[in-house]
Amino acid sequence: MSKIRIKESDVHHHLKTRMQQRGISIEEIEVVINEGWNDDNAKEGTTGKIFVFPHNADWEGKHFGEKEVTVYYKHKGNEFVLLTAKARYGIDFPKGGKINENRI
Repeated sequence: MSKIRIKESDVHHHLKTRMQQRGISIEEIEVVINEGWNDDNAKEGTTGKIFVFPHNADWEGKHFGEKEVTVYYKHKGNEFVLLTAKARYGIDFPKGGKINENRI
């Protein structure tokens, strides 16, 4: 299966704003979609993927060891539609996949 690549044009204005507010990059979204595990809480017809990144940095004045990013998207015919992306900062998130210390 080929990897999904995200272009700037794939990200609508509202989502770009949310990504900036939440500290999420396009590169992280690609990793989540291509390497993340399924989010069982996604609504029917929507795909949700989760990935936990090593963070080891400050976010909004507090230090966090990890960042969990969740991405929701749909396929409408041949079109790929990003719906939203969320981030949680913390440590020891449950992992359905393997953390690669060399990721973003």
